[in-house]
Amino acid sequence: MLSSVSDPRTTTQSLRHSEDDRVRCYTSHFADLMEMRAPASTVGHYLDHHEGWFRRCAAPMQVQPLGRNGYVLTLGRFGNFGFEVEPTIGLELLPQSRGVYGICTVPPEQFEPGLRDLYDVEFNAALRLEEQDADAPHTDVRWELDLSVWIRLPAVIGLLPESLVQTSGDHLLRQIVRQISRRLTWKVQEDFHATHGLECPPRRRAQF
Repeated sequence: MLSSVSDPRTTTQSLRHSEDDRVRCYTSHFADLMEMRAPASTVGHYLDHHEGWFRRCAAPMQVQPLGRNGYVLTLGRFGNFGFEVEPTIGLELLPQSRGVYGICTVPPEQFEPGLRDLYDVEFNAALRLEEQDADAPHTDVRWELDLSVWIRLPAVIGLLPESLVQTSGDHLLRQIVRQISRRLTWKVQEDFHATHGLECPPRRRAQF
């Protein structure tokens, strides 16, 4: 997915194209499900108006609007081997296309150019609405995320075994997604049902 906010000329200078051997790439795929007790049309109308729920549900993360469909999020501090980062990423919520919503990365040049020397994030997510045949209105929102993170590590970490550095980075990535994505998923589900006067289903165990 390509953000409509992005300028393709800026991507050639990002860490993902760096030849610096201190740059590591961590890539993962995740999937989860939200159960909504309403028809797909009602769920879609709610998701379409993200300006009403996104910032509310993303709290306590710091969120700033970016253009018409974008947001800048500061995720909080995460670290490994004494090396800490406070990831700030830009995301664009793309308009619905045949029941599918896309979320993609906005390049940091659009909101904080200095970040491109520290880390680079490619976030591509798809939310698919699946209306279920049941006695009561019921829509499953299935989402999948392909996430890649490039980080320029301190030189001293390069002295550690490569497998340890990679494994620890993968663990850090999973930690970020579990804490952020699950919390956001629960809040969106709870917010939807509360704003529509519906009983919220119990929380599901994460599928990743």
